[in-house]
Amino acid sequence: MADDAKRTPISDWAKDDRPREKLVGKGKSSLSDAELIAILIGSGNTEESAVELSRRILQQSQNNLVELSKMSLSELIRFKGIGEAKAISIIAALELGRRRRSAEALGKPSIKSSRDAFEALYSAVTDLDHEQFWVVMLDQANKVLRIERISEGGLTGTVADPKKIFKAALVSNACNIILCHNHPSGQLKPSDADIKLTGKLVKSGEMLDIKVLDHLIIGQDEFFSFADEGML
Repeated sequence: MADDAKRTPISDWAKDDRPREKLVGKGKSSLSDAELIAILIGSGNTEESAVELSRRILQQSQNNLVELSKMSLSELIRFKGIGEAKAISIIAALELGRRRRSAEALGKPSIKSSRDAFEALYSAVTDLDHEQFWVVMLDQANKVLRIERISEGGLTGTVADPKKIFKAALVSNACNIILCHNHPSGQLKPSDADIKLTGKLVKSGEMLDIKVLDHLIIGQDEFFSFADEGML
């Protein structure tokens, strides 16, 4: 804003419009993403209130918290009014949110759907800028025994060694497993290599009496399920 004098500081806003007071009086769900971030950073800069600055940061992240969570410390401190301490607060809050989501999923009694599996794996793979391959080990009741990263690669692929996958499953005494890898591009369609690998792992599991229940491809906040699509 060109004229600093025309900007009304948050302290002069109506009480119900101030983020902190709004949270106390109306509850956390009444706040926008920008208002929640404004509480984290506490203040704006000479041209913008904390809320205005937060809105601009979100706009640079396509108004998407997943995209915002990918911003590095150095990227955040490029915004006027965001120093290292404020940037760390934003990063820490988003990371806690991501971990809470997975903790809730892992707290469920069993994996009953592809959505349950996605939630359990979400924090591990959603923000990666390179491919990784993970396996969820389950007992006979499909309760999670362990979630393990098998391999990681580059932007376009990673190697999933069947021997390593089933060794991990046997060590964990798993009866069933769910496979997962991410596509950093957000493209969820499985490649020919993905389809061939899945078929190979399903057959290998049958020989060991370990059932492959699903193979998820995760891209940002969405996923593709081989089981849901009848491809297992």
